[in-house]
Parts: sequence; structure tokens; C-alpha cells
Amino acid sequence: MTPNREGNTMKRLMLLALLGVTITSQAYAATVTLTTEEYAPFNYRDGKAIKGTSVEQVEKIMAAAGIDYTIEMLPWARAYSLAQTTPMTCVFTTAHNTKRDPMFRWVEPLLVDNNILIKKSGSSVSASNLEEAKNYTIGTQREDYTETVLKEKGFPKLDVATDFNATLRKLLNGRVDMMPISEIYFAKLKAEQPIEKVTTLSSQPMGIACEKGFPSDLLTKMQAALDRLIADGTQEAIFMKYGLRPSD
Repeated sequence: MTPNREGNTMKRLMLLALLGVTITSQAYAATVTLTTEEYAPFNYRDGKAIKGTSVEQVEKIMAAAGIDYTIEMLPWARAYSLAQTTPMTCVFTTAHNTKRDPMFRWVEPLLVDNNILIKKSGSSVSASNLEEAKNYTIGTQREDYTETVLKEKGFPKLDVATDFNATLRKLLNGRVDMMPISEIYFAKLKAEQPIEKVTTLSSQPMGIACEKGFPSDLLTKMQAALDRLIADGTQEAIFMKYGLRPSD
């Protein structure tokens, strides 16, 4: 190889290396989009603000990790779909189960929770276990993990709404017989609405689910920040602020 040709080759290699650094830097400088749904007290609108136990954790995680981000509140099916298909996008608060495990990259747990079936107080629903509950119409949300759980457990009569609040309204209006909710949230909701626990449906960790190509270094920073929130008691303090007692 002549000196001139060798020099040109080296220049091309250096240019490619510099371009690689630039491309990587630009990709990592991009803002992470975090999608969620209206599901108080974990994620909900308060005027123009988005609040909740999971929202506060996510804000602290991203700040500690030094990552730019936005939070968008959408119908669950849309929020969930975007996190599957759009780079640099994550969805929360997402139940981590066997089916979903290979579909995302995970930062968890924002909480570990049982999910229970509830009914309206005073209703004619009479069930003490899951088999008896299958005789009734169960309300849930489209693309919510509880829809999958109910189908896997063989519930034949499902009524699927767009979000949690729509399902709750159906329950209180007698349009569905039961619905699944977080057991952590049950005590708080019971103080506000005429509801009763029927039986336990499932148990699972809940976290942030990120698109499969999400950068590993950002994921590591986010997980480390969440681990610190849990270790120093910040996560539990956030739960207590919202009247939740996850350790009960």
C-alpha cells in the first residue's frame, strides 16, 4: 500500500469512527418517552399535572440517572403499543408476567402487588373463589395484563373498556359484576366507593417496560436509581404519602 493510499484509508477510518461517536451521542441524547395511563393513585391527571406513586418514582429515577424524558398519558392500549414499537419509549406501571417478559426490557419493581376481584357492595354476586367467579361478567381494560390473566384462567364473560375509570363506572352502575384492581389500592378505594373484595386473582411485580432496543447503559442507570429509592426508604415514603401500605 502506498503512503498516499494508506493515509486516505486512515482518514476514512477516522471519519467513520467519529461518525460512529456522533451517531451514538445523538441517539443517547434523545429524550426518553414514558407513556402511562389514568389509573389512580399510581398514575393520574391533577389538572394539567401528571401525578401518582409511580409517576413520582419515575421522576426521581430519571433525575438521578441524568436522563431527559417526557411523560405522556394515553389510553392503555396505545401507551402499551408505543412501548413495543417505538425506540426510546417505555410504559408504566406495567405488570411483569411470563408473556410480557421477552417483549420488553425491564426496570422494576415500582411495586409488587396482588390483584383482586371486587364487586359492588350489596350486589347479588355470590362467589368465594375463582371458579365461582367465572359465572359472572368481569370488567377489565383493553391490553391490560388483567385481560390476559382472566383469559388464561378461563373466564368466559369479559367486558373490555378503554381504561380503569370506565370499568369502575360500569361496576358501580351494575353493567359488570366484578373487576380486578390492585390490592394495594383497594383499601383507599373502599373508603371512597361501595366495593367489596371477592377473591385474589394474581400476584406480580410492576415496573417500567422499555422497547426491546432500549440502550443498556440507560437501563442500568434507571435500575440503579430505582434500587436506591427502595433501599433508602423513598419508595415506601411515596406509598405512604398516597395512603398506601404495600408492606401490610
